[in-house]
Amino acid sequence: MIDRIQPVSIPQSTAPFSQVVLDDLYVYLSGLVAADFPEGRAVLGDVAAETTAVLNVIAKVLEELGLEMRDIVKAEVHLADLTDFDAMDEAYRQCFPPNTTPARTTTESKHLFGDSRVEITIQARRR
Repeated sequence: MIDRIQPVSIPQSTAPFSQVVLDDLYVYLSGLVAADFPEGRAVLGDVAAETTAVLNVIAKVLEELGLEMRDIVKAEVHLADLTDFDAMDEAYRQCFPPNTTPARTTTESKHLFGDSRVEITIQARRR
């Protein structure tokens, strides 16, 4: 069974994609950037602050679904500039309980929505 939901934590988009797709085993969250939510605009341009803001929203979405950050099994991080890796990485590691970080891919993607510096997509295991 596949369900598509609009989480309360994320403003609804008119773009042709689902914010969250659930199947029997996993939760798939579309890529998020700080420009996706009003309070994120204050952090645009600071990679560490953007990373923290996006991961905080991801945590809220997971909480809506009865999950936690430790339930994330895969993360994809897109950076507008790969030289920001260390700043992103330091902020990222602060958002997970010890020994619970998911598998991760980090790539450079030059043109992220809303002049964001970081976009994060996750897949989490349902309980």
